[in-house]
Amino acid sequence: MESYMKEVMKKASVLVEALPYIQRFNRKVIVVKYGGSAMVDEELKTHVIQDVTLLKLVGFRPIIVHGGGKEISKWVRLTGKEPEFVNGLRKTDADTMEIAEMVLNRVNKSLVQRVEALGVNAVGISGKDGGLLRVEKKYADGQDIGYVGDIKSVNPKILIDLVKQDFLPIVCPIGLDDDYHTYNINADDAACAIAKALQAEKLAFLTDTEGVYRDKDDPDSLISELTVDEAKALIDDGSIQGGMIPKLNNCIDAVEHGVHRVHILDGRIAHCLLLEIFTNRGIGTALIQNDAERYHEED
Repeated sequence: MESYMKEVMKKASVLVEALPYIQRFNRKVIVVKYGGSAMVDEELKTHVIQDVTLLKLVGFRPIIVHGGGKEISKWVRLTGKEPEFVNGLRKTDADTMEIAEMVLNRVNKSLVQRVEALGVNAVGISGKDGGLLRVEKKYADGQDIGYVGDIKSVNPKILIDLVKQDFLPIVCPIGLDDDYHTYNINADDAACAIAKALQAEKLAFLTDTEGVYRDKDDPDSLISELTVDEAKALIDDGSIQGGMIPKLNNCIDAVEHGVHRVHILDGRIAHCLLLEIFTNRGIGTALIQNDAERYHEED
């Protein structure tokens, strides 16, 4: 009986700790960019969808924006071609674009299915629906890489309408240019653009890294909170390198355009979204405005 009571009290304390965050973010939009290992590991998939569904059920307004790069590469290889990348961007000819759209729509509907199975109404759409994402052709250092789009504008009306009608929108990153040609879009860029257009309270990137480090070689140098100016300084002095640079630049851009907090989370950690949003200490790295209130105290 004593061990049972300890377990019950532990659960109660967790709920009490979550209460102020539920109050703070009730009815607020949270955009979740879903990608990395969390998209290919079945157990992690389940945890992410449980997290987002719970956010919806306690009064948040989550929107999922997902990638699917690893799946696209797999199907490209099955057609006998080898995926090509230029500066980290997928070279996308007409055939590859057709494969990408097929795969992304398949991923999209599988996520809808998982959310629906947990009792929440979800709707899967692409950036083509309702004119959500309009793009122009993207170049990689002047190189033509095919049907890869830079987001030119966002029309969030379809997302606003779905959220108001109590649906959980799930977006795949495909858009149209002015001539209504289909383009593949980097999922980070799509999530950032959507969060800015909606003035989201939070934008969360699920990644394969624990967050931002002051020293990439020191695992104890993880930064819990980072202002825009601090983030720019880390990029300028070379502390941030590789693929984290464009991700952090996307975070900076989002915060500078009205998103209140951007989180970089390790999607390989079970229930990382809940741990970040509902606990005092949190995990990962939160990027905040220069004058924003800090939630965490650095050790």
